[in-house]
Amino acid sequence: MRQPFPFSAIVAQDEMKRALLLAAIDPSIGGVLIFGDRGTGKSTAIRALAALLPPMEAVAGCPYACEPGKPAGFCDYCAALTLSGKKPGKPVLVPVPVVDLPLGATEDRVVGALDLERALTKGEKAFQPGLLARAHRGFLYIDEANLLEDHLVDVLLDVAASGENVVEREGLSIRHPARFVLVGSGNPEEGELRPQLLDRFGLSVDVETPQEIDRRVEVIKRRDAYERDAQGFIATWAEAEAMVRKQIVSGKKRLAAVDVPDDALRRAAQICLALGTDGLRGELTLIRTARALAALEGKKAVGDAQLRAIAPMALRHRLRRNPLDESRAGVRVERALAEIFDA
Repeated sequence: MRQPFPFSAIVAQDEMKRALLLAAIDPSIGGVLIFGDRGTGKSTAIRALAALLPPMEAVAGCPYACEPGKPAGFCDYCAALTLSGKKPGKPVLVPVPVVDLPLGATEDRVVGALDLERALTKGEKAFQPGLLARAHRGFLYIDEANLLEDHLVDVLLDVAASGENVVEREGLSIRHPARFVLVGSGNPEEGELRPQLLDRFGLSVDVETPQEIDRRVEVIKRRDAYERDAQGFIATWAEAEAMVRKQIVSGKKRLAAVDVPDDALRRAAQICLALGTDGLRGELTLIRTARALAALEGKKAVGDAQLRAIAPMALRHRLRRNPLDESRAGVRVERALAEIFDA
């Protein structure tokens, strides 16, 4: 199987790449929604991120790759192991999962179901984990998220809110952790997302087809070089990939130590009030994302620079429609930021 296109070799699309890196540093941000034209690198970036991330530690033998040393998030298998007094084996290193959720997937495939093979051959009731189980502690990717069927949207909303997947069917009663970064992509011309699902994405970015000749030529050159000699191209970008990987690892280590002063909290509330966002999820996302950006940049505290940099991606999808202002959401956010920060 050929390795994905290198993340660091993607031309431009800086906002999309930054959003994915921030979500990798702090999954509590709540996922990334990427809207744009076809052929602008949306799927490429997400699969490239998977190859870029360092492996993670998991409890040996755990079917859900639970994180060692954090019993609050254990599945039934790991909890039973702890209660029995048995010491789990040495933690194993596993790749960070990036799981595709196909538009035509059945609900059984997504949430999991009875393992029919074991039921028929051995007469045992056993659970066959679904895509949500495979995505635990990783990324769940939905291409064309705006076309996802309503019954699957409902499932995702429940799991995203609770961090658990509960399956009650065929005599089975299973509950397992399912915490993942939701990444969706789509073309706005093909329809809008349900508001409830849209609100679950922490960040929203727009990607556009490059209009500069030099940039388009560079995209073609890099893609052609990758298609002709994937291993050689990946080797060429290995050093750049290692640098980005080091940034992610360092950012995750620094995240907990980043200070969020009261001035930053007040500024976040001021921005959201100026834009008229509903609820308080906007402020929470602003603060979490700004803290992740500060960690990525090696800063000790969140300041105006971080809040201003990430406000468009954190708030553009949370704005109410204003019939008296037909400006794009991103333009409205930038206008409000200019009034607040340049006052």
